[in-house]
Amino acid sequence: MLYFVGTPIGNLKDISLRALEALKSVDEIACEDTRHSLGLLNAYEIKKPLFSYHKFNERECSEKIIEKLKQGKNIAVISDAGMPVISDPGNILADMLIENGLEFTVIPGACAFVSALVLAGLDSSKFCFLGFLPDKNSERKEFLEKYKNLDVTLIFYCAPHDIKKDIESIYSVYGSRRAVAVKEITKLYERAERFDLASGITQEPKGEFVLLVEGAKQTNDNLNLTEKEHIEMYLAQGLDKKEALKKVAKERGVSKSSLYKYTIE
Repeated sequence: MLYFVGTPIGNLKDISLRALEALKSVDEIACEDTRHSLGLLNAYEIKKPLFSYHKFNERECSEKIIEKLKQGKNIAVISDAGMPVISDPGNILADMLIENGLEFTVIPGACAFVSALVLAGLDSSKFCFLGFLPDKNSERKEFLEKYKNLDVTLIFYCAPHDIKKDIESIYSVYGSRRAVAVKEITKLYERAERFDLASGITQEPKGEFVLLVEGAKQTNDNLNLTEKEHIEMYLAQGLDKKEALKKVAKERGVSKSSLYKYTIE
């Protein structure tokens, strides 16, 4: 069995009992940076063989993990912080496990963008996680254009040296929108700065950021019509006068009585 194990994103106490049980029970642990992961494992007195599994050796290492599993070993995969696979290594491995008919499961844990969504105060009923923006400016613009008209909260990951550039890139495509930059989640200096894309952030670009941007405001082309034209449009679609008045009043944010004169005409 292979376990994708969620680990703390800051506070070491955020690890689950089930995650600790799994890390203690497996034969080996694959991690992004063995030195970083030792801090977590030592804190809970877990001593297991570690090996590096990162974006630069992901495919090659995934093949080795497949072989270890076929030999009967149990393996845990962790990232430096949060959930493996989510903007971290693991996606290639998951595909290969499915191709080889090997079992794997997830042990849930902290995830930065979910926590940031709670802290941001933007619409959390629907959202779209977009991860890191491409490096090249042309690719950035093309990428951002795809999601420009979504009326959902957009969530990005930003490295500290990229945060200001990322905000400028998003503003150049989306224009002025509310945004929130969240960093140091679960740590002593946790902070959520609310700002407008046009103005940018005021804080120093230190630490990894989760950037949340307000979704596009949906426009109703029917509002470009006059009240009479609006009503006539629905009448032409087969609605009776009562239903047409009701729909137009709702869309325009006015009372039905203020529109009644147009049906008499």
